[in-house]
Amino acid sequence: MLFRHVSIYVISLLLSLSSWAYPSIQDENGTFTLPSEPKRIVVLELSFVDALVAVGLSPIGIADDNDPNNLLPEVKAKLKPWTSLGMRSQPSMERIAELQPDLIIADFQRHAAAYDNLSRIAPTLLLKSRGESYLDSLASAEKIGIIVNKNAEMQARLSEHKAIMASYRKVFEKMTSVGSVQFAIVSARGMWLHGPDSYAGGVLNALGLASSIPDDGNMPYLANSLELLLKVNPDWLLIGSYGNHTVLDDWRTNPLFQLLTAEKKNQLIKVSPELWSLNRGILAAEGIAKDLNRVLSP
Repeated sequence: MLFRHVSIYVISLLLSLSSWAYPSIQDENGTFTLPSEPKRIVVLELSFVDALVAVGLSPIGIADDNDPNNLLPEVKAKLKPWTSLGMRSQPSMERIAELQPDLIIADFQRHAAAYDNLSRIAPTLLLKSRGESYLDSLASAEKIGIIVNKNAEMQARLSEHKAIMASYRKVFEKMTSVGSVQFAIVSARGMWLHGPDSYAGGVLNALGLASSIPDDGNMPYLANSLELLLKVNPDWLLIGSYGNHTVLDDWRTNPLFQLLTAEKKNQLIKVSPELWSLNRGILAAEGIAKDLNRVLSP
């Protein structure tokens, strides 16, 4: 009798296992699934690192542009040692292969052309990262949570994230005289305003802060000139600078620069380009909200 009960239990267990399938998701290349839960993950964009650490995972390889300081301190604090895979734009196939990953998470815009080569190494998940919106970043994080078998943990973290952002929004709603807030990247080559469809623009919108650029569904990044900047003329101009000398330094010598509202009100503020633009993701958005609270508080 005992043997019969054990046999029935074993058969039932085998049937349940045979009917179970690893979850599938829709990535930028179609339907994606895995044979089993991944243990050795490499990522080719920084936003994917943010998503993994949000559910307690640490990739073994990261395309970090050969500089670990490109990652946010809050993200690095949650990481185990990793192998640098070189530039995000052209990660090292040799290093990826040497790590013997069982999952590669790649950026659709940057890495679609290399998809076949990456897939020969390991199953490759193609998601949006470069040029993504804030909502795109949350959607990608949700998909990553499913495919790494951490859906419950990711859903809990996303709920926590939304609560954190909502609490900051309430703080900013009480700042009735803030006006418009605009983020831009600036270098020696030029200035690019990040519009409402950009990642930073989406974070500002989620926090209830008005943009100085109309949301017309155009390109998320707008190449800028001093004349255009005067036309946009935000109340607050938050600058992420790359390099010791930028076009902003040149524009400051032009008398027209003094007509900018942000300049007149001493509201042209330098911020971290790594936080505001380079990383993106859950922790990055919360970091931006915290940074804004510091900048905008009276």
